[in-house]
Amino acid sequence: MIRILLAEDEEAMRVYLARALENAGYEVVAVGRGTEALPYLEQEHFDLLLSDIVMPEMDGIELAQRCAELSPETKVMFITGFAAVTLKASREAPQAKVLSKPFHLRDLVLEVQRVFGHSAQASI
Repeated sequence: MIRILLAEDEEAMRVYLARALENAGYEVVAVGRGTEALPYLEQEHFDLLLSDIVMPEMDGIELAQRCAELSPETKVMFITGFAAVTLKASREAPQAKVLSKPFHLRDLVLEVQRVFGHSAQASI
């Protein structure tokens, strides 16, 4: 089963995203800050880091850079509601997919499927 580490500081969004991904068949560990994600990256294997970019303490870009050091095989996808931040993410982590808010949950699941080379339709 594909394991996703979700870092999203807005609780309602975190719960919403985690539930959608779990319903799509993924195992999700959800945390509220980038600093909370680091111990998981150090101790467990994740196939995907799905991170908001703008978060307190440690932003998603810094988290992705740390992820590349700790778990280079983990793929990265960003979610953000800020267009300017999308440009920075594209510069700082060009291999990462950036999904801009607002988005439909089906779009999120489809993007995750694409990251792993799956073309099945999302059932959300």
